[in-house]
Amino acid sequence: MIKAVLFLPANFELLIVDDGSPDGTSDAVKLLQETHPGQLHLLERSGKLGLGTAYITGFKWALEKDYEYVFEMDCDFSHNPQDLLRLLAACEKGADLAIGSRYCKGGKIHNWPFGRILMSYFASVYARMVLWFPVKDTTAGFKCYKRKVLETIPLDKIRFMGYAFQIEMKYRAYKLGFTIVEVPIHFTDRVHGVSKMSPKIFKEAFLGVLQMRFIK
Repeated sequence: MIKAVLFLPANFELLIVDDGSPDGTSDAVKLLQETHPGQLHLLERSGKLGLGTAYITGFKWALEKDYEYVFEMDCDFSHNPQDLLRLLAACEKGADLAIGSRYCKGGKIHNWPFGRILMSYFASVYARMVLWFPVKDTTAGFKCYKRKVLETIPLDKIRFMGYAFQIEMKYRAYKLGFTIVEVPIHFTDRVHGVSKMSPKIFKEAFLGVLQMRFIK
């Protein structure tokens, strides 16, 4: 939920990319902007343009605003806003991309159905085996990028806009030689909303990983 802005560390800013959500997201953001001027931002797009395009739109917006660190996270409280500080610290200590990881040592998952845990875990194992890159949580959506990573990755050439988007962004960063660090987090099943995960999305990611082998 966009009320996550209330729990952000004071020096962080939050961008909401809204694809015409029918739940009144834009109106709620605009109200909160009155009490959080300069900290909460909104980009409105018409229609459902896809998860990946929303992230890329946000990345480009952040680059235009000259932010040195750009974060990606869910706003349904699956990701703890206080962990932003730990991801930032990892980048300040030398990482180019810090990943909030469920599957590295110290990472945990709370309240997810066992079947969903297995699907997520083995999706990461599969991607790691096929692509041969040393990231344990390849599908993680909680990350901190140094701006140079997003400036170097050809954002307009990202092939996958669904579940495989998360894998492709990490893999491209790895192929470009950037330093990737996984920071253990405690991931909690969403407090609000309904997951969009489906067999179709999982199949797209499965086939997409095979295609990624040919990314140069």
